[in-house]
Parts: sequence; C-alpha cells; structure tokens
Amino acid sequence: MKFGSAVAIYFITWWVCLFIVLPWGVKNAHESGETVEQGNEHGAPVRPMLWRKVLATTILSAIVFAVIYGQVAYRWVSFDDLPFLKSITTE
Repeated sequence: MKFGSAVAIYFITWWVCLFIVLPWGVKNAHESGETVEQGNEHGAPVRPMLWRKVLATTILSAIVFAVIYGQVAYRWVSFDDLPFLKSITTE
C-alpha cells in the first residue's frame, strides 16, 4: 500500500470512528437534571468531553486501520476462503 493511500484510508477510518464515538457518555440538560438557559438547545450535551473522544477515536481508528492494512498487505482472508462466495461462482 502506498503512503498516500494509507493516509487517505486512515483519514476516512478516523472520521467513521469519530461518528461511532461521539454519542458515548453524552447527557443533555434534561438527563442530568440541569435547567436550560434561554436560547440554548435542550438536546445539547452538558459536557461533550471532546478531547477524550478525539483520543478514543484515534486509538480505535489505529486498531481498525491496522486490521485493514494487515488484510491488504498479508491477505489474511481471500475470496477463496469465503464459503458463500464459492456457491455463487460455481452456479
């Protein structure tokens, strides 16, 4: 895998993992028992903890990228290893 391709795949993986991590531990004002000030959104998180989520996203995306890179570089699973594809190709 070329360096540019690896960076692009990691970038996409990081953003997908960010959207997975964003809802973790979020409580809005109603759930935490706080009052909502005039002009604020009722569903907005009280403590979004974004730096923790960025760190969790980076760790999770590094693990996912390592699996993707290992599959591309070492071909752990090929199409011949997938039994449901064999039945499609033999028909």
